[in-house]
Amino acid sequence: MAEDGAIGAYIVSDYTLNNPDTLTKYKTAAQISHRVLEAVTGWCTEGAKILSICERGDKLLEEEVAKVYKGKKIPKGISHPTTVSPSSFITPYTPLSTDAEDAAMVLKAKEPVKIQLGAQIDGLGTIVCDTIIVSAKGGEVSGREADLMLATYYANELLLRLMIPPGLLASGTDEEKQKASTQKPATQSKITQMLEKVVKSYDCNLVEGTTSWLFDRNEIESKKKIVLAAADGSKAEGIPELGDVWGVEMGVSLGTGKIKTLDNRPTLHRRTAITYQLKRPSSRQILSEIVKKFGTFPFSLRQLEDERAAKVGVVECVRQNVVRQYEVVSDKDSAPVARLLTTIAITKNGIMRLAAPPALDTSKYKTEKKITDEEILKILEQPTARSTGAKSKNKKKKKKPAKKVAEDDEDEDSSDEE
Repeated sequence: MAEDGAIGAYIVSDYTLNNPDTLTKYKTAAQISHRVLEAVTGWCTEGAKILSICERGDKLLEEEVAKVYKGKKIPKGISHPTTVSPSSFITPYTPLSTDAEDAAMVLKAKEPVKIQLGAQIDGLGTIVCDTIIVSAKGGEVSGREADLMLATYYANELLLRLMIPPGLLASGTDEEKQKASTQKPATQSKITQMLEKVVKSYDCNLVEGTTSWLFDRNEIESKKKIVLAAADGSKAEGIPELGDVWGVEMGVSLGTGKIKTLDNRPTLHRRTAITYQLKRPSSRQILSEIVKKFGTFPFSLRQLEDERAAKVGVVECVRQNVVRQYEVVSDKDSAPVARLLTTIAITKNGIMRLAAPPALDTSKYKTEKKITDEEILKILEQPTARSTGAKSKNKKKKKKPAKKVAEDDEDEDSSDEE
């Protein structure tokens, strides 16, 4: 919930990463997101009700947000409600207590579950999504579940490396650095092609239409985007650049990766920039509550004061496009799906993972499948950030070459500054 006034009421002149306060606020929001993600992950056990997990997650987000920037006229709140998406569900899922069938849905053993949530400080939001296998509890995972998790992890690591502007981390002579900086960034089709090689190594497919967005203040879908496996011809808009903050998303399916819209009620919404004089008093009341509590960040209908009234009042808001509803989408073949979402900042030292899912301990996922493409393996060995000389906080033992990917990056991210 936004505090100390509506989002956007507090104004400063510079919200770019050139302002150290901006990065501090992003980091503070990310720390909250990480703490709550860890707690929610622990609640995702066999038989647990999805609704209860989401409600507890949002309560914890609000409690954690309330602890920071006390007494300052800085808006703060939830940048994305707690959502828990079971096996084949792709989009963030947050059921309502007033929809009996959805409210009764529970988690099943061995299914991949996607947890997504986020916090914002002064309109600077971080969102994180992780996929876990229910009831794994640190034990080994084998079979197709292992294939899915490894495919998603390595595809995500490759995508993050392809987001680095050419030449940013180049070493060598000035001439060599200049030459590296003149290389063209990978195109959307090239990125998709390379990621497909990774996931197909594990007999998986990219989820069509998986989109990474540029983040701005009060905006999680800004002027740039990259669309993976675009089925409708969607094209990339803009390229990652120094000073950008992105929400980088990866979606992988054990099926074809094709999608379908389910009959479940859309409960995740977000206010748009469109203005319209709503006719129904109930609709105007709901919109007023949305603006005050959430600004332009996503929210669940269950977060509104009167859930039943919200279900009615939001109808006109959606019909007149002042509020966008997110349809509940799943894999077309009802195959298990995994998703990851990482909020990153592109700094002079490379990619800083502001809010990121925990690095996967690949030694616990058993499969005979592996990546063999030499070009991809070479890229995966590259760091995502330049080491700044700080001592490593990560004591984990390196288990295999590709595992080095995340361990090195965690060390570098912990000391990376703009």
